Amino acid sequence: MPELVALDLPGGQGFVDALRRVWDDGDAVFPIDRRLPAAEAKRVMESIRPTAVIEQDGERRALSGGEPVVPGDAVVVATSGTTGFPKGVVHTHASIRSSAEATSSALEVDPANDTWLACLPLAHIGGLAVVMRSIVTGTKVVVHDGFDASRVQDAARSGVTLASLVTKALNEIDTEQFRTILIGGAAPPADRPHNVIATYGMTETGSGCVYDRHPLDGLEIKISNDDHIHLRGPMLLRAYRGNLNGAGFAEHNPLSPDGWFDTGDLGRWREDGLLHVDGRAGDVVVSGGEKVWPSRVEPILENHPMIREIAIVGRPHDDWGHEVVAIAVANDAAHRPTLGELRDVVKSELPAWYAPRSVEWVEALPRTALGKIRRHEL
Repeated sequence: MPELVALDLPGGQGFVDALRRVWDDGDAVFPIDRRLPAAEAKRVMESIRPTAVIEQDGERRALSGGEPVVPGDAVVVATSGTTGFPKGVVHTHASIRSSAEATSSALEVDPANDTWLACLPLAHIGGLAVVMRSIVTGTKVVVHDGFDASRVQDAARSGVTLASLVTKALNEIDTEQFRTILIGGAAPPADRPHNVIATYGMTETGSGCVYDRHPLDGLEIKISNDDHIHLRGPMLLRAYRGNLNGAGFAEHNPLSPDGWFDTGDLGRWREDGLLHVDGRAGDVVVSGGEKVWPSRVEPILENHPMIREIAIVGRPHDDWGHEVVAIAVANDAAHRPTLGELRDVVKSELPAWYAPRSVEWVEALPRTALGKIRRHEL
């Protein structure tokens, strides 16, 4: 059976070369997040169970207790999903190729003239997909070990034309130096530059699969009666693998018998026929019978001059079921807006039930490597 080889390597050409070698050997790769504390890294490894590891000396070493993959598997990417429990998303060479080809078609990538920049974490699909699609399509790629604005600018001046970034990076670079930039997130920033495409997708879809609300070639979308977004297409995962929900090592196919994947996101079709994503099903706050979407409130409050970061969550309430709570980080702890001021800002743009009923001040919000709020920790 093919092996699952963990790559414990920094971002760079060495990572690309190691990935190629593992694939050439008929095995699959599992990129390790090198920023994890030792205890969490151990927990992830025990759940995913790779059979071998390649470290910076380039040698492949066998690991005890590992579990092989099946023929055709290409990569396993760790994800905590909504529970925080580590598991692996298994993609095949076929699903990786489908994602790469659909992306390249949508962006009209020319392997002879375009160059990708990978500067997002390679243990996450946002960074890893850039490397994999470059290998699959024969497009040049430059890999950085993390985001550094000055190095990104240098890369653009040296001929890089395409990049995947997080939204906040747009304020740190000259976006005009790139032909196209992809950013994660279902809702495009209102003031994004003309060459920036907002993508919707997840680890299970092998990267972004909806570009500026348009599905990539081969992807089907349906909205169920309970407003869940379901996806079907050749870029979807084969299975989950790991110590799933603490029940011991196993594999699980999350697709329906006819191939649909329930994303766990809620959405709807806009009047123009394009997809609108409201957010995670577990994120919506139902207060007094009204639905409150954090994704609508947070951008409004983030523009407040005294606010650095903010998250909207629901807290149990005897009368309303849940109350809307703002968890905020101030730019200056000595100068914070009052709850009334925050409520007024929200009510100037949204119905009154969206306005927070209380505010909790913290030093920082827990976030993933790609900047997403870890709501289950709030």
